[in-house]
Amino acid sequence: MALLEVKNIRKSFGKTEVLRDISFDLERGEVLAIIGSSGSGKTTLLRCLNYLEVPDHGKIVVDGEAVFDSESGLKYTDKLIRELRLHFGLVFQSFNLFPQYTAIENVMLAPKLKAKETGDSTEAIEAKAHELLATVGLSDKEGHYPCQLSGGQQQRVAIARALALSPDILCFDEPTSALDPELTGEVLKVIKNLAVEDRTMIVVTHEMEFAKNVANKVIFMADGVIEEMGTPAEVFDNPKSPKTRAFLNKSLETF
Repeated sequence: MALLEVKNIRKSFGKTEVLRDISFDLERGEVLAIIGSSGSGKTTLLRCLNYLEVPDHGKIVVDGEAVFDSESGLKYTDKLIRELRLHFGLVFQSFNLFPQYTAIENVMLAPKLKAKETGDSTEAIEAKAHELLATVGLSDKEGHYPCQLSGGQQQRVAIARALALSPDILCFDEPTSALDPELTGEVLKVIKNLAVEDRTMIVVTHEMEFAKNVANKVIFMADGVIEEMGTPAEVFDNPKSPKTRAFLNKSLETF
């Protein structure tokens, strides 16, 4: 059984249909890369998975549990949405670290809030935060504030923060788009290492080489639909859709 099943997701803003009948599966330990031009619906799809937007129609199943079903009649209250978000971790384009907190405090913040309900000890939370910052290569920056860190370091703290609640699926929304080229590599290296650890991940990216070399599955989105889906070899080396071929040719010229 797939870890994630996305079925017939639709989302509109006013009269603009942004997602049109999106369906795909993701197995545990797989890395899915989502590529496509700006405005194709990639970020909206991630936001729907993370409950930053609520789909208008469709169903989302995580590990056999329906976490969204437009036909269930369930009211998605703020409390329920907070609980459902625990299935997913999201790393944004622009870091979104709290400037008043150090790196380790940023990583510990959400688990501390959750601990009020679960009773987890501060010592266990802090130990995990140390471990996660070591995982992203920032043990020596634990006490630094975001303003004291480079963009790449801030994004790595954001990755550690997203991992702090042990999500089933880790999502990245263009994680290198706000970085200078020389800092991009350090963030991609961390994501590659997570892939080696069999983390289940969805990565919206414009880094074609990264998608080709790290992903198990690639989705190309255009105009709110999945235009093409397959292995990296199928999508990059033998695309069937003219839109996919045009996008990849343009990407090669740009990047």
